[in-house]
Amino acid sequence: MDRLAHVKQRDDGTWDRHPLEAHLLSVSSIAGGFAAVFTSAEWGRLAGLWHDLGKYQPEFQEYIRSASGFDAHIETAPGRVKHAIAGAIHAAETLGPYGRLLAYLIAGHHAGLPDWHPGEARGAALSQELKDEVTTLAKSKSGGALPEILDPGIALPKPPIHETLEIHFWLRMLFSSLVDADFLDTEEFMGDGKTGLRGNYATISDLRTVYDRHMAEKFAIADTHVKHLRADIRDTCLTHAADAPGLFSLTVPTGGGKTLASLGFALHHAERHGLKRIIYVIPYTSIIEQTADVFRGVFKGIEPAPVIEHHSNLEVENETPKSRLACENWDAPVVVTTNVQFFESLYAAKPSRCRKLHNIAESIVILDEAQLLPPEHLKPILDALRQLVDRYRVTVVLSTATQPALGKTRRDPFGRTVLEGLGAARELAPDPARLYRELERVTVNLPKSPDDRRTWDDVAAELAQCEQVLCIVNRRDDAEELWRKLPKGAIHLSARMCGAHRAEVIADIRHRLAAGEPIRVASTQLVEAGVDLDFPVVYRAMAGLDSIAQAAGRCNREGNLPEKGRVVVFNPPKPSPSGLLLKAEQAAQRVLAGSSGEPLTPLNYARYFDHFYGDVNSHDKEGVMDLLTRDAAQGEIQFRTAAEKFRLIPDQGQRPVFVRWGAGAELIEKLKMKGPNRELMRRLQRHTVTLYDYQWKKLVASGDLEMHEDFIIQKSETLYHSALGLLPQVPDYEPASLMA
Repeated sequence: MDRLAHVKQRDDGTWDRHPLEAHLLSVSSIAGGFAAVFTSAEWGRLAGLWHDLGKYQPEFQEYIRSASGFDAHIETAPGRVKHAIAGAIHAAETLGPYGRLLAYLIAGHHAGLPDWHPGEARGAALSQELKDEVTTLAKSKSGGALPEILDPGIALPKPPIHETLEIHFWLRMLFSSLVDADFLDTEEFMGDGKTGLRGNYATISDLRTVYDRHMAEKFAIADTHVKHLRADIRDTCLTHAADAPGLFSLTVPTGGGKTLASLGFALHHAERHGLKRIIYVIPYTSIIEQTADVFRGVFKGIEPAPVIEHHSNLEVENETPKSRLACENWDAPVVVTTNVQFFESLYAAKPSRCRKLHNIAESIVILDEAQLLPPEHLKPILDALRQLVDRYRVTVVLSTATQPALGKTRRDPFGRTVLEGLGAARELAPDPARLYRELERVTVNLPKSPDDRRTWDDVAAELAQCEQVLCIVNRRDDAEELWRKLPKGAIHLSARMCGAHRAEVIADIRHRLAAGEPIRVASTQLVEAGVDLDFPVVYRAMAGLDSIAQAAGRCNREGNLPEKGRVVVFNPPKPSPSGLLLKAEQAAQRVLAGSSGEPLTPLNYARYFDHFYGDVNSHDKEGVMDLLTRDAAQGEIQFRTAAEKFRLIPDQGQRPVFVRWGAGAELIEKLKMKGPNRELMRRLQRHTVTLYDYQWKKLVASGDLEMHEDFIIQKSETLYHSALGLLPQVPDYEPASLMA
């Protein structure tokens, strides 16, 4: 009797069968090919060959013939037959220490990389499962597991790492290779059209040609000083494309054209060195669409579109067949993502989040606004970047106007290393100090002292006297309060608005600025990094020096004013709440108090980050590296607990909410009717707003939000304000019960 891996019902009621041996051999081949990129092909092949060994169990074969075989594949649901652990036990029994490493991958290919010891995270410990589930292997062998599957004669070479501290990262890259191979082979069998949507992208060489032509046409005339400097920056970046892969910096003042210059470097560098893709990592979801749109403008007309966005963690908590196939694997040549998605994936345990990791190898990673990497997680972040550069042939570019000196190793007063830096980076920009002098387009007015605080009424009154002005504050509540005090017609911007809404408002702001119309904007810091706005006057609530510099970059951006633009820094009614925001504010105040002349200089930025990083209590506040490396020499790693602890957003009590703004209503109805799929999830990313747990739970209880499977959906029409976005509290007018 043929052993089956999956079955699929046809429209006529008959069934297609996916032979188990064919699935194992295919996954083995695909995973081996993925892992070959980092010289681990044999490891990938063996993991693929044994990952579904437990499906030989008679119980599994009986179940798959009586139910949907694809549902049976997901063993975490009640009633499913446990099968992933069988191959893990076989690996551990036959290969000793190397087999134990393979066991993590095989045991976790559905439920996620496990902990070795019982830990804080949910899920069984691998050490215990290897002892308790031995009958699954015995049943698999008696169920007909072929000798050539059990003993394929693959000799495992030594792991291609230099020290045991690197084992956890290498295993996660192998895990990615296995998971993606399993997804892809299963997807091809299911035959629902998704396989045909993958691949067939334009080559890097073709994209480089299109980029060069676009830049030549768009910037043929450099008729201002700023445009001349941007052209000089791009040209200098391209001259470095032939440099060997590794660590680079791109230090350019705001408004200097870093985005397109870095894209040009990446395309030429990738073509020269045979690298596969460009991953552009951005701090805020609020600007990801703008950056992706810039890239799409460069590659307009190329099909399939070579640029994908991936920024919201929309993977559901409880896996389903549809959710598995909706996950991304970053197979496009240009990926635009966020710090949260990129770095949390590098330390993730869930298959859906780890799936893309092997595609980071042999790529170019551009960290936009690198100064915004969270200092309390810098140790694991820098360790990951170091390994990507050293072991996986990745070029990393630290792109920012305010370089945070990530290459510097920091020590305590006793000389002990507290944060190992990345080492020296090669600069892509031409003479950054000269660029700062030549791109100086504003004057900065500072408060007299930290005690010189302003009321929102005072700030609003000053803004009302300006025809065109942007005011950036530190909190969403502050943005709303200030907006309510401004004259009618003022604009509000914050992350309470979904991405599609923000994009429309930002487009309107640009139009009104270009038309010379009066416009006053109250915004959170989401406009600071990469949003191309050009105001004659910008107000900024006191914050870190890097934030003040970013705010100044929204003032006289094109240098078209007859005189310098005006930036006014003020102390809001209350200081920032305790934590990193307050530390950044205090570090800036110390630097500015001891500075004379122009406050926004590279020297002041270096001083600021020395103060700021020095004030941080820990650069690995959750002890993630200890969980992953302490007992790695014995093969004992706490993958799942480390993954749950490594969160760049401190408060984990948050969830995305799908909102009905614009096309969101139609997309929500499709989700409710058909469930998640890859394209729908991509489109819904533009219609999400994040709320804290206490907020969304209260709104669910009131009926203003509803739960649909694992997603939270806006129900009440009154909950989304046309100017303010998703209201975080139950509306005190027209409650949802009246709208049903």
